[in-house]
Amino acid sequence: MLNQKTWNAVDNYFSDVLIPIDTVLDNTLQNSNAAGLPQHNVAPNQGKLLQLLVQMQGARRILEIGTLGGYSTIWLARAIPSDGCVVTLEADPKHAEVAVRNIARANLTNIVDVRVGKAIDTLAKLYKEDSPPYDFIFIDADKPSNPDYLKWSLKLSRPGTVIIADNVVRNGEVANSNSLDPKVQGVRKFCELISSEPRLSSTAIQTVGSKGYDGFAMAIVVR
Repeated sequence: MLNQKTWNAVDNYFSDVLIPIDTVLDNTLQNSNAAGLPQHNVAPNQGKLLQLLVQMQGARRILEIGTLGGYSTIWLARAIPSDGCVVTLEADPKHAEVAVRNIARANLTNIVDVRVGKAIDTLAKLYKEDSPPYDFIFIDADKPSNPDYLKWSLKLSRPGTVIIADNVVRNGEVANSNSLDPKVQGVRKFCELISSEPRLSSTAIQTVGSKGYDGFAMAIVVR
């Protein structure tokens, strides 16, 4: 029977073969761990997937909800042209400080804007700024707020915007309608909102790997 050891080995194999050694990204994880940040970052092959998706779409403006130490932020920022921008939202000032340093070490400060504060409040401020819509939105923050993040994402998007939400499988609990876990309920409400939203075409994928059993949801704004 396949298990976590096998999943780790396969992830390591793909990362070793397909993703070149990158001291900037390695140091980003080390700095985040040294600062005591939770190890909630995406895996290297998942980071590369985000980068490829951005490049495939030709995105120039990215919104990231949930910065942590800036690991996924760096993957995203490297995928856009030098005149593009990544606006990333982080609620915890300590996490944001670590992320800012990591982003600076990656020489991406000129295109990454780290906003500190509760994402719900920051999203409202972004909307009031009346800036151009985002081409790509990555949601990877507190799961109970995912429904609200989706609503704001739609307000800040355009036809063609891609929306990705991480950690939607919750070790299979997403299928449990009786779950009392607010993270599970947040993801379920998020999926139900996507399903009922005529402006979105979507799917969700289960994954296994170094981050365990989880998955992501993907949607595109069609109108």
